[in-house]
Amino acid sequence: MNLNKVFIIGNLTRDVELRNTPSGKSVANFGVATNRAWVNASGEKQQEVEFHNVVVWGKMAELCNQYLAKGRLVFVEGRIRSRSWVDANEQKRTKIEIISENISFGPRRMQKEGEELKMPPEKADSNTEDLPVLEEESGEVIPDNIPF
Repeated sequence: MNLNKVFIIGNLTRDVELRNTPSGKSVANFGVATNRAWVNASGEKQQEVEFHNVVVWGKMAELCNQYLAKGRLVFVEGRIRSRSWVDANEQKRTKIEIISENISFGPRRMQKEGEELKMPPEKADSNTEDLPVLEEESGEVIPDNIPF
């Protein structure tokens, strides 16, 4: 049995780029950065960042374009795909992408002065957003209340 499945939670490194295929299907691309922190054997804090290219198709691509912007937290579930081609300089190029099967949006950051923030139409008049509250029942987190 084979399995090609990936889950990442990170922040967008650039705004969503939306385009349409010749057949009219929507496709969006954006980058996500994930962080890893650990303490090495010497007791020093270490940190590394991985950058991921994400591809989203269909209605979800349009929703990503409407609601996501650089810096937003996102949960991506999908599969890894690598593509190879020869560029104009006859150099072989390879790109590794995550093809999204499901995306969940994280909470928005507060708007900074002079910064444009993408917001859904019903929230366009407000500079803040109510953050989700996780409730506990019998010491357990209710999965339906997790924001991603």
